Amino acid sequence: MPKHPHIIIFNPDEMRWDTMGHMGNPAACTPFLDGFAKTEAVSFANAYCQNPVCVPSRCSFFTGLYPHVHGHRTMSYLLHPGEETLFTELKAAGYSVWMNDRNDLCAAQEPGWVEAQADTVYSAAGPAAPGPLNKAQRGEPGGPYYYSHFEGQLGLDAQGRNYSRDDQAVDAAIARIGQWKPGDAPLCVFLGLLYPHVPYEVEEPYFSAIDRRKLLPRTRWENCRGKSRMLEMIRHYQNMEALTEPEWDELRAVYLGMCAKVDAQFARLCGALRQAGIYDDCAIFFLSDHGDFAGDYGLDEKAQNAFEDCLTRVPLLIKPPKGTPLDPGVSESLVELVDFYATAMDLAGVRPGRTHFGRSLRPVLADRAAAVRSVVFCEGGRLPGETQCDEYHQENGGTAQETDVYWPKKMAQADDEAHAKATMARDRRFKYIRRSAGRDELYDLDDDPRETENRIDDPVLAPVRDRLRGEMLDWLQTTADVVPPQFDRRMTDGCLFSMVRHLIPAGREEEVRAVIRGGIGIGALFGYCMELNKQAGQKPE
Repeated sequence: MPKHPHIIIFNPDEMRWDTMGHMGNPAACTPFLDGFAKTEAVSFANAYCQNPVCVPSRCSFFTGLYPHVHGHRTMSYLLHPGEETLFTELKAAGYSVWMNDRNDLCAAQEPGWVEAQADTVYSAAGPAAPGPLNKAQRGEPGGPYYYSHFEGQLGLDAQGRNYSRDDQAVDAAIARIGQWKPGDAPLCVFLGLLYPHVPYEVEEPYFSAIDRRKLLPRTRWENCRGKSRMLEMIRHYQNMEALTEPEWDELRAVYLGMCAKVDAQFARLCGALRQAGIYDDCAIFFLSDHGDFAGDYGLDEKAQNAFEDCLTRVPLLIKPPKGTPLDPGVSESLVELVDFYATAMDLAGVRPGRTHFGRSLRPVLADRAAAVRSVVFCEGGRLPGETQCDEYHQENGGTAQETDVYWPKKMAQADDEAHAKATMARDRRFKYIRRSAGRDELYDLDDDPRETENRIDDPVLAPVRDRLRGEMLDWLQTTADVVPPQFDRRMTDGCLFSMVRHLIPAGREEEVRAVIRGGIGIGALFGYCMELNKQAGQKPE
């Protein structure tokens, strides 16, 4: 086995935790992931993202920092030079990093910054895949499908396939894996997929792979009490109430069909690792950045400061390299995606050179019953008037157009109360959501796993609310900032030398200048010079 294991990261976008068969969904079609979780990996049933939209979540789990630490809490604020990531750190440690350009992580306007993450950044360049069979699926404005993101069944090309950008990226990653040979630098391969992100669309055989009769019941809005203003406003503008239950089922089935395709793509990648003879030498991570409403609460896609489990609870499966203690199967331990960063660095054998807040999951890999956290957190939203933090910020001050499929969300996010900053604290039984404006939320997940009844005003649960509020305060205080990895010197080399000149024994001046150039602190410098005096038998002036 090489000194450092290969690090393989497979990252679908917008995949819920319950889209996999081994998580109890009878309609799911994920045979490879189910088998992988049973014998090769630990699958975390309670893994939570730190923000329910793409960019903030990825900026968090690729750095081990929470979104609030450096202000990465919107779609429009990505990582900039000076912010280390898993990729830059592994690259500096000698890894050969390959990634595709679907990363939602680095600010592309910074020259060379995306390229600094990897030795190779792959961009798909092939022809577009065939589109939906029903070109008129969206319908006219005012219709229930107009803002649904639903496209349905995709067409096939002359080869009987729908060869997407995702497929191109998977094939490119497989080609890179096939090029590796013993003696080469260890690989870090990152595959960021678009699927199962909206629009809801998929081709055969995945379109028909989902048995609509096995779909689990949908969480109905009419059964809910006290939900957030954000959800209320999105529902108002989306105007999807006219969809029948069979129509909702079709949307949900297509979403699961997209997840079935992700499963097949992941199987192909793992097969390539085996064919290359390096599967046992790999730490493999399968994780999503956040989930999707997919019909629950009568909504589609996601919302930037909503924290229902369908958005915040995500797949996280980890296969360590051979020889690492492993207890394969499903773990109920509460974990966060920042723990992905800590675990990847741990398994790679690379020590972070800066502060982070992730916790290595190696103990849970060895014993699925082990616990690393008792409470997990998620955050989102903006301050009043902070319109530049709209998830779908309109450049040049433009306004949302009703023809835009994201218009309902843009309108909801223009409301200061609906889009207020919010933070979730969730333990094994309860979920508390604190909002800077509007109603807070509190759910008893044992009695109400679908989060339909907000019990924030229930006096019986007041002690729970206060306890989780205290946990949230402790967490915010602990993670509010990070100390820079290097201290800043306040004086030039010449100034430091002049301050200690009177303490330096004759003939030791160049030695002291060299120590100063090495970056010694002022207190340590005085101590060093005092020691020189002591050795020389001089009495300092």
